This record gives sequence, C-alpha cells and structure tokens, in this order.
Amino acid sequence: MEQFRGTTIVAVKRDGKTVIAGDGQVTMGKEVIFKGHARKVRRLYDDKVIVGFAGGTADAFAMCEEFEKLLNKYSGSLMRSAVEYAKNIRAGGHSNAEALMIIADKDNLFILSGVGDVIEPDDGVCAIGSGGNYALAAAKALIQNTDLSAREIAVKAMNIASDICVFTNKNFVIEEV
Repeated sequence: MEQFRGTTIVAVKRDGKTVIAGDGQVTMGKEVIFKGHARKVRRLYDDKVIVGFAGGTADAFAMCEEFEKLLNKYSGSLMRSAVEYAKNIRAGGHSNAEALMIIADKDNLFILSGVGDVIEPDDGVCAIGSGGNYALAAAKALIQNTDLSAREIAVKAMNIASDICVFTNKNFVIEEV
C-alpha cells in the first residue's frame, strides 16, 4: 500500500517574529492528489509553539503527538523538549519515522527528524518536504535581498514552491509567534 505524504513547509524568523507556512496537499504515491486542504501547520502548548510537518502522514502525526507530550512535561521549553525527543528516539524508544517537523516558539526555531536529529538553521530560514528546497531557496533570497516581513517572505516562498513543485498546492496555512 502506498503511503500518504504531506508536502511543503517553510519557516522564516525575522524581526522578532517567526512564521511557519505549509500547503494543504496530501499526495498518495507519486500521481494522486488525495486531499487539497490538509492542515500541516498547528499551534501547540497554549498557542506558544507552532509546528509544521512533512513526510509520511501517519509518522508526522505520531511525531507531533509525542513532541506535544514532551512540551507539556517540560513546561513548554522548546529546546528541552526537542533534546528529549531526540534522546528518546536515539535510545530506541521509537521507530524511524519517515517525517520531519519544523518547530518554533518566540525564541527558537528547529527542524526535528524522525531519526533523532535536531537542527537549528543558521540564518533563521528552513524548509522541509518535497517542495522544501524550492521554498528554502526563495526564502533565503528574499531574506537576504528585501525588507519584507517574515510572513511576507513565507507566503512568497510558498507561492514560488507551489509554482514549481507538483506536490505543493496554494492552500496555505500560516501561523506566527
């Protein structure tokens, strides 16, 4: 059976604001759009944390649920929750999820992998999913060459990715902290 996949997520941190934007397309295999209005960007921990996920849908939901439990356990500390999430995976507490998550609060921005990686982007810009490299390139160019807000950059980057990537649509969900 083919796996359902979630697609493009981009995050931009600028001027004290962090935005995560994601499209709504869920693809089955490589040729079928299964759903066009999925919500792959969410708010957690009393709306203080935002998360976007891409990859295998079941894995992404499981990762998000596990991470939310850690946020609650560690009083909303994004850094501590991310480190504990990675330690749990590396200690064999979870299978290797085929998904990635971008997580952010007002101070931090990280990518979490299903194999226990925690990555902090160097320049406050990151992206995941099938259209992630397109969105990342667009966001990097915009952050380096414009004075646009984090939100404006994220939307423009998602529009560029959706124009290029067949696994990305224009039904965006955008959250900001």
